[in-house]
Amino acid sequence: MIEEIRIDNLGVITRAHVELGPGLTVLTGETGAGKTMVLTALSLLLGGKADPATVRRGAASAAVEGRVLLPGDAPAVARAAEAGAELDDDGSLLLVRTVGAGSDGVAGRSRAYVGGRSVPQAVLADLAEALVTVHGQADQARLRSPAHQREALDAFVGEAHRDTLARYRAAWAERARVVEELDDLVARTQERAREAELLRLGLAEVERVDPQPGEDVALAEEADRLSHAEDLRAAASGAHEALAGEADASGDALAATEVVDRAKRLLEQAGGHDQALAALATRVAEAGYLLADVAAELSSYMEDLQADPLRLEAVQQRRAALAQLTRSYGSDVAQVLAWAEDAGRRLLDLDGGDQRLDDLRARVHELDEAVAALAADLTQGRTEAASRLAAAVSAELSGLAMAGAELQVTVEPAEPGPYGADRVEMLLVPHAGAPARPLGKGASGGELSRVMLAIEVTLATAPDSGAARPGTFVFDEVDAGVGGRAAIEVGRRLADVARSAQVLVVTHLAQVAAFADRHLVVTKSTADGVDVVTESDVRLVTDEARVRELARMLSGQDDSEAARTHAAELLELSTVGR
Repeated sequence: MIEEIRIDNLGVITRAHVELGPGLTVLTGETGAGKTMVLTALSLLLGGKADPATVRRGAASAAVEGRVLLPGDAPAVARAAEAGAELDDDGSLLLVRTVGAGSDGVAGRSRAYVGGRSVPQAVLADLAEALVTVHGQADQARLRSPAHQREALDAFVGEAHRDTLARYRAAWAERARVVEELDDLVARTQERAREAELLRLGLAEVERVDPQPGEDVALAEEADRLSHAEDLRAAASGAHEALAGEADASGDALAATEVVDRAKRLLEQAGGHDQALAALATRVAEAGYLLADVAAELSSYMEDLQADPLRLEAVQQRRAALAQLTRSYGSDVAQVLAWAEDAGRRLLDLDGGDQRLDDLRARVHELDEAVAALAADLTQGRTEAASRLAAAVSAELSGLAMAGAELQVTVEPAEPGPYGADRVEMLLVPHAGAPARPLGKGASGGELSRVMLAIEVTLATAPDSGAARPGTFVFDEVDAGVGGRAAIEVGRRLADVARSAQVLVVTHLAQVAAFADRHLVVTKSTADGVDVVTESDVRLVTDEARVRELARMLSGQDDSEAARTHAAELLELSTVGR
């Protein structure tokens, strides 16, 4: 239930405080007094689109604040908690929406807050879905559409039906996805075949060459060695001679090993007299051993090193074969092997395309059966409920001064779609003997207003209806085109709805306003030649003040004695009527 709404700088309203309560609350006032801005404020709180043009001229922004009272188990409580909002101790939730006026042609930003936490606008819309149902003259236009008529019937059928509809929609969406995948796979069959053939050719080439991990690096090193065999032999021979060569003709030892050995002996001879020199002798001896080992390895290297033109040619041929692979499948052998592994997996997937086609076709068939079965359940539920909804609404129309009027609800087969395989249409017989005509073609604005109200009352009050029942209903001039006795019955029906829900009605009809539990009047003042609505211009009227307001609505003159007498009669009639 909405407890209150505070408005700042919205349209003609500079500041207003609208206190609401349970039961039926009506909002009245002269045309242009600001009633529409109250509903605009409510729309903002419910996640509606923010229009910077609604910000009062001269103000930087507009703000709307609302407080709603939520039962502890309400779905809105869980949604608010998900958004990080906090409820007050009394279970109420504070909603705030601000709209910037903008400047230099740039629209101002809109911000939303729930329970003290900044949230996206969509959170307000989610909360509104569970809290409030708004009906206005735009809903009359929607009532003309078969889709809206189907939605009304689905709401009436019950919870189990809506569960079936949800499962149908899920199956329908899944079928559409699978069919799309199947069509794509069929369309790409030739493309997949060409891709598979290229992969097979590539894998065959890799298999023929049979590259080994690291082979390209090893062959490059071997080719370099074979190409420079003589240079390597000369270097090794010279080094070996320097380390272990023979003395020259003068008898001097030119080999490094001999020089080191001589140094070692000299140090050993004198080392007995000095430990430091003895230690150096040990290190020189170690160097001699290392030089001897290197000389031996150089000798072995020279024995193994041979210029082998045949081997060099074989290595170059192998490297050329590997190079051809790397030009096509990677920069080195490692990348070629990785490509071959990926290509093998891709080829398995492509070769399994026929099986995938079979699987998808089987899945489509399975979903076709599921969709058909669920569609049949939907048709049965709608067909059985159509006559009950028509009878209930027709009874309401009779009470709304449309005696002899009858609503007919037909369910005809149609091409399967996202909502089933039915075409739901509502037809109105406006009076006895008249032909039934679709609501979209034969109903006047006043008739549509009463049909819409009758449907809403039926959905909200029928004991066997599974329709969702929000805590608050808002009707914006739902009584347009209605007058006289019909207006009284509209007021009576709104009061009926208000027995189990909070109802807020904007009306120009005294016959409707007379049934209210709370009557709020919006007036406007003039400040500096500009129309404004201040906090004092939204007031609750009771007793004599209410009689005067009803008289104004009846005759345009609140001081007319006849009008005031009529207003008092309306109030008495509404009290007796309830």
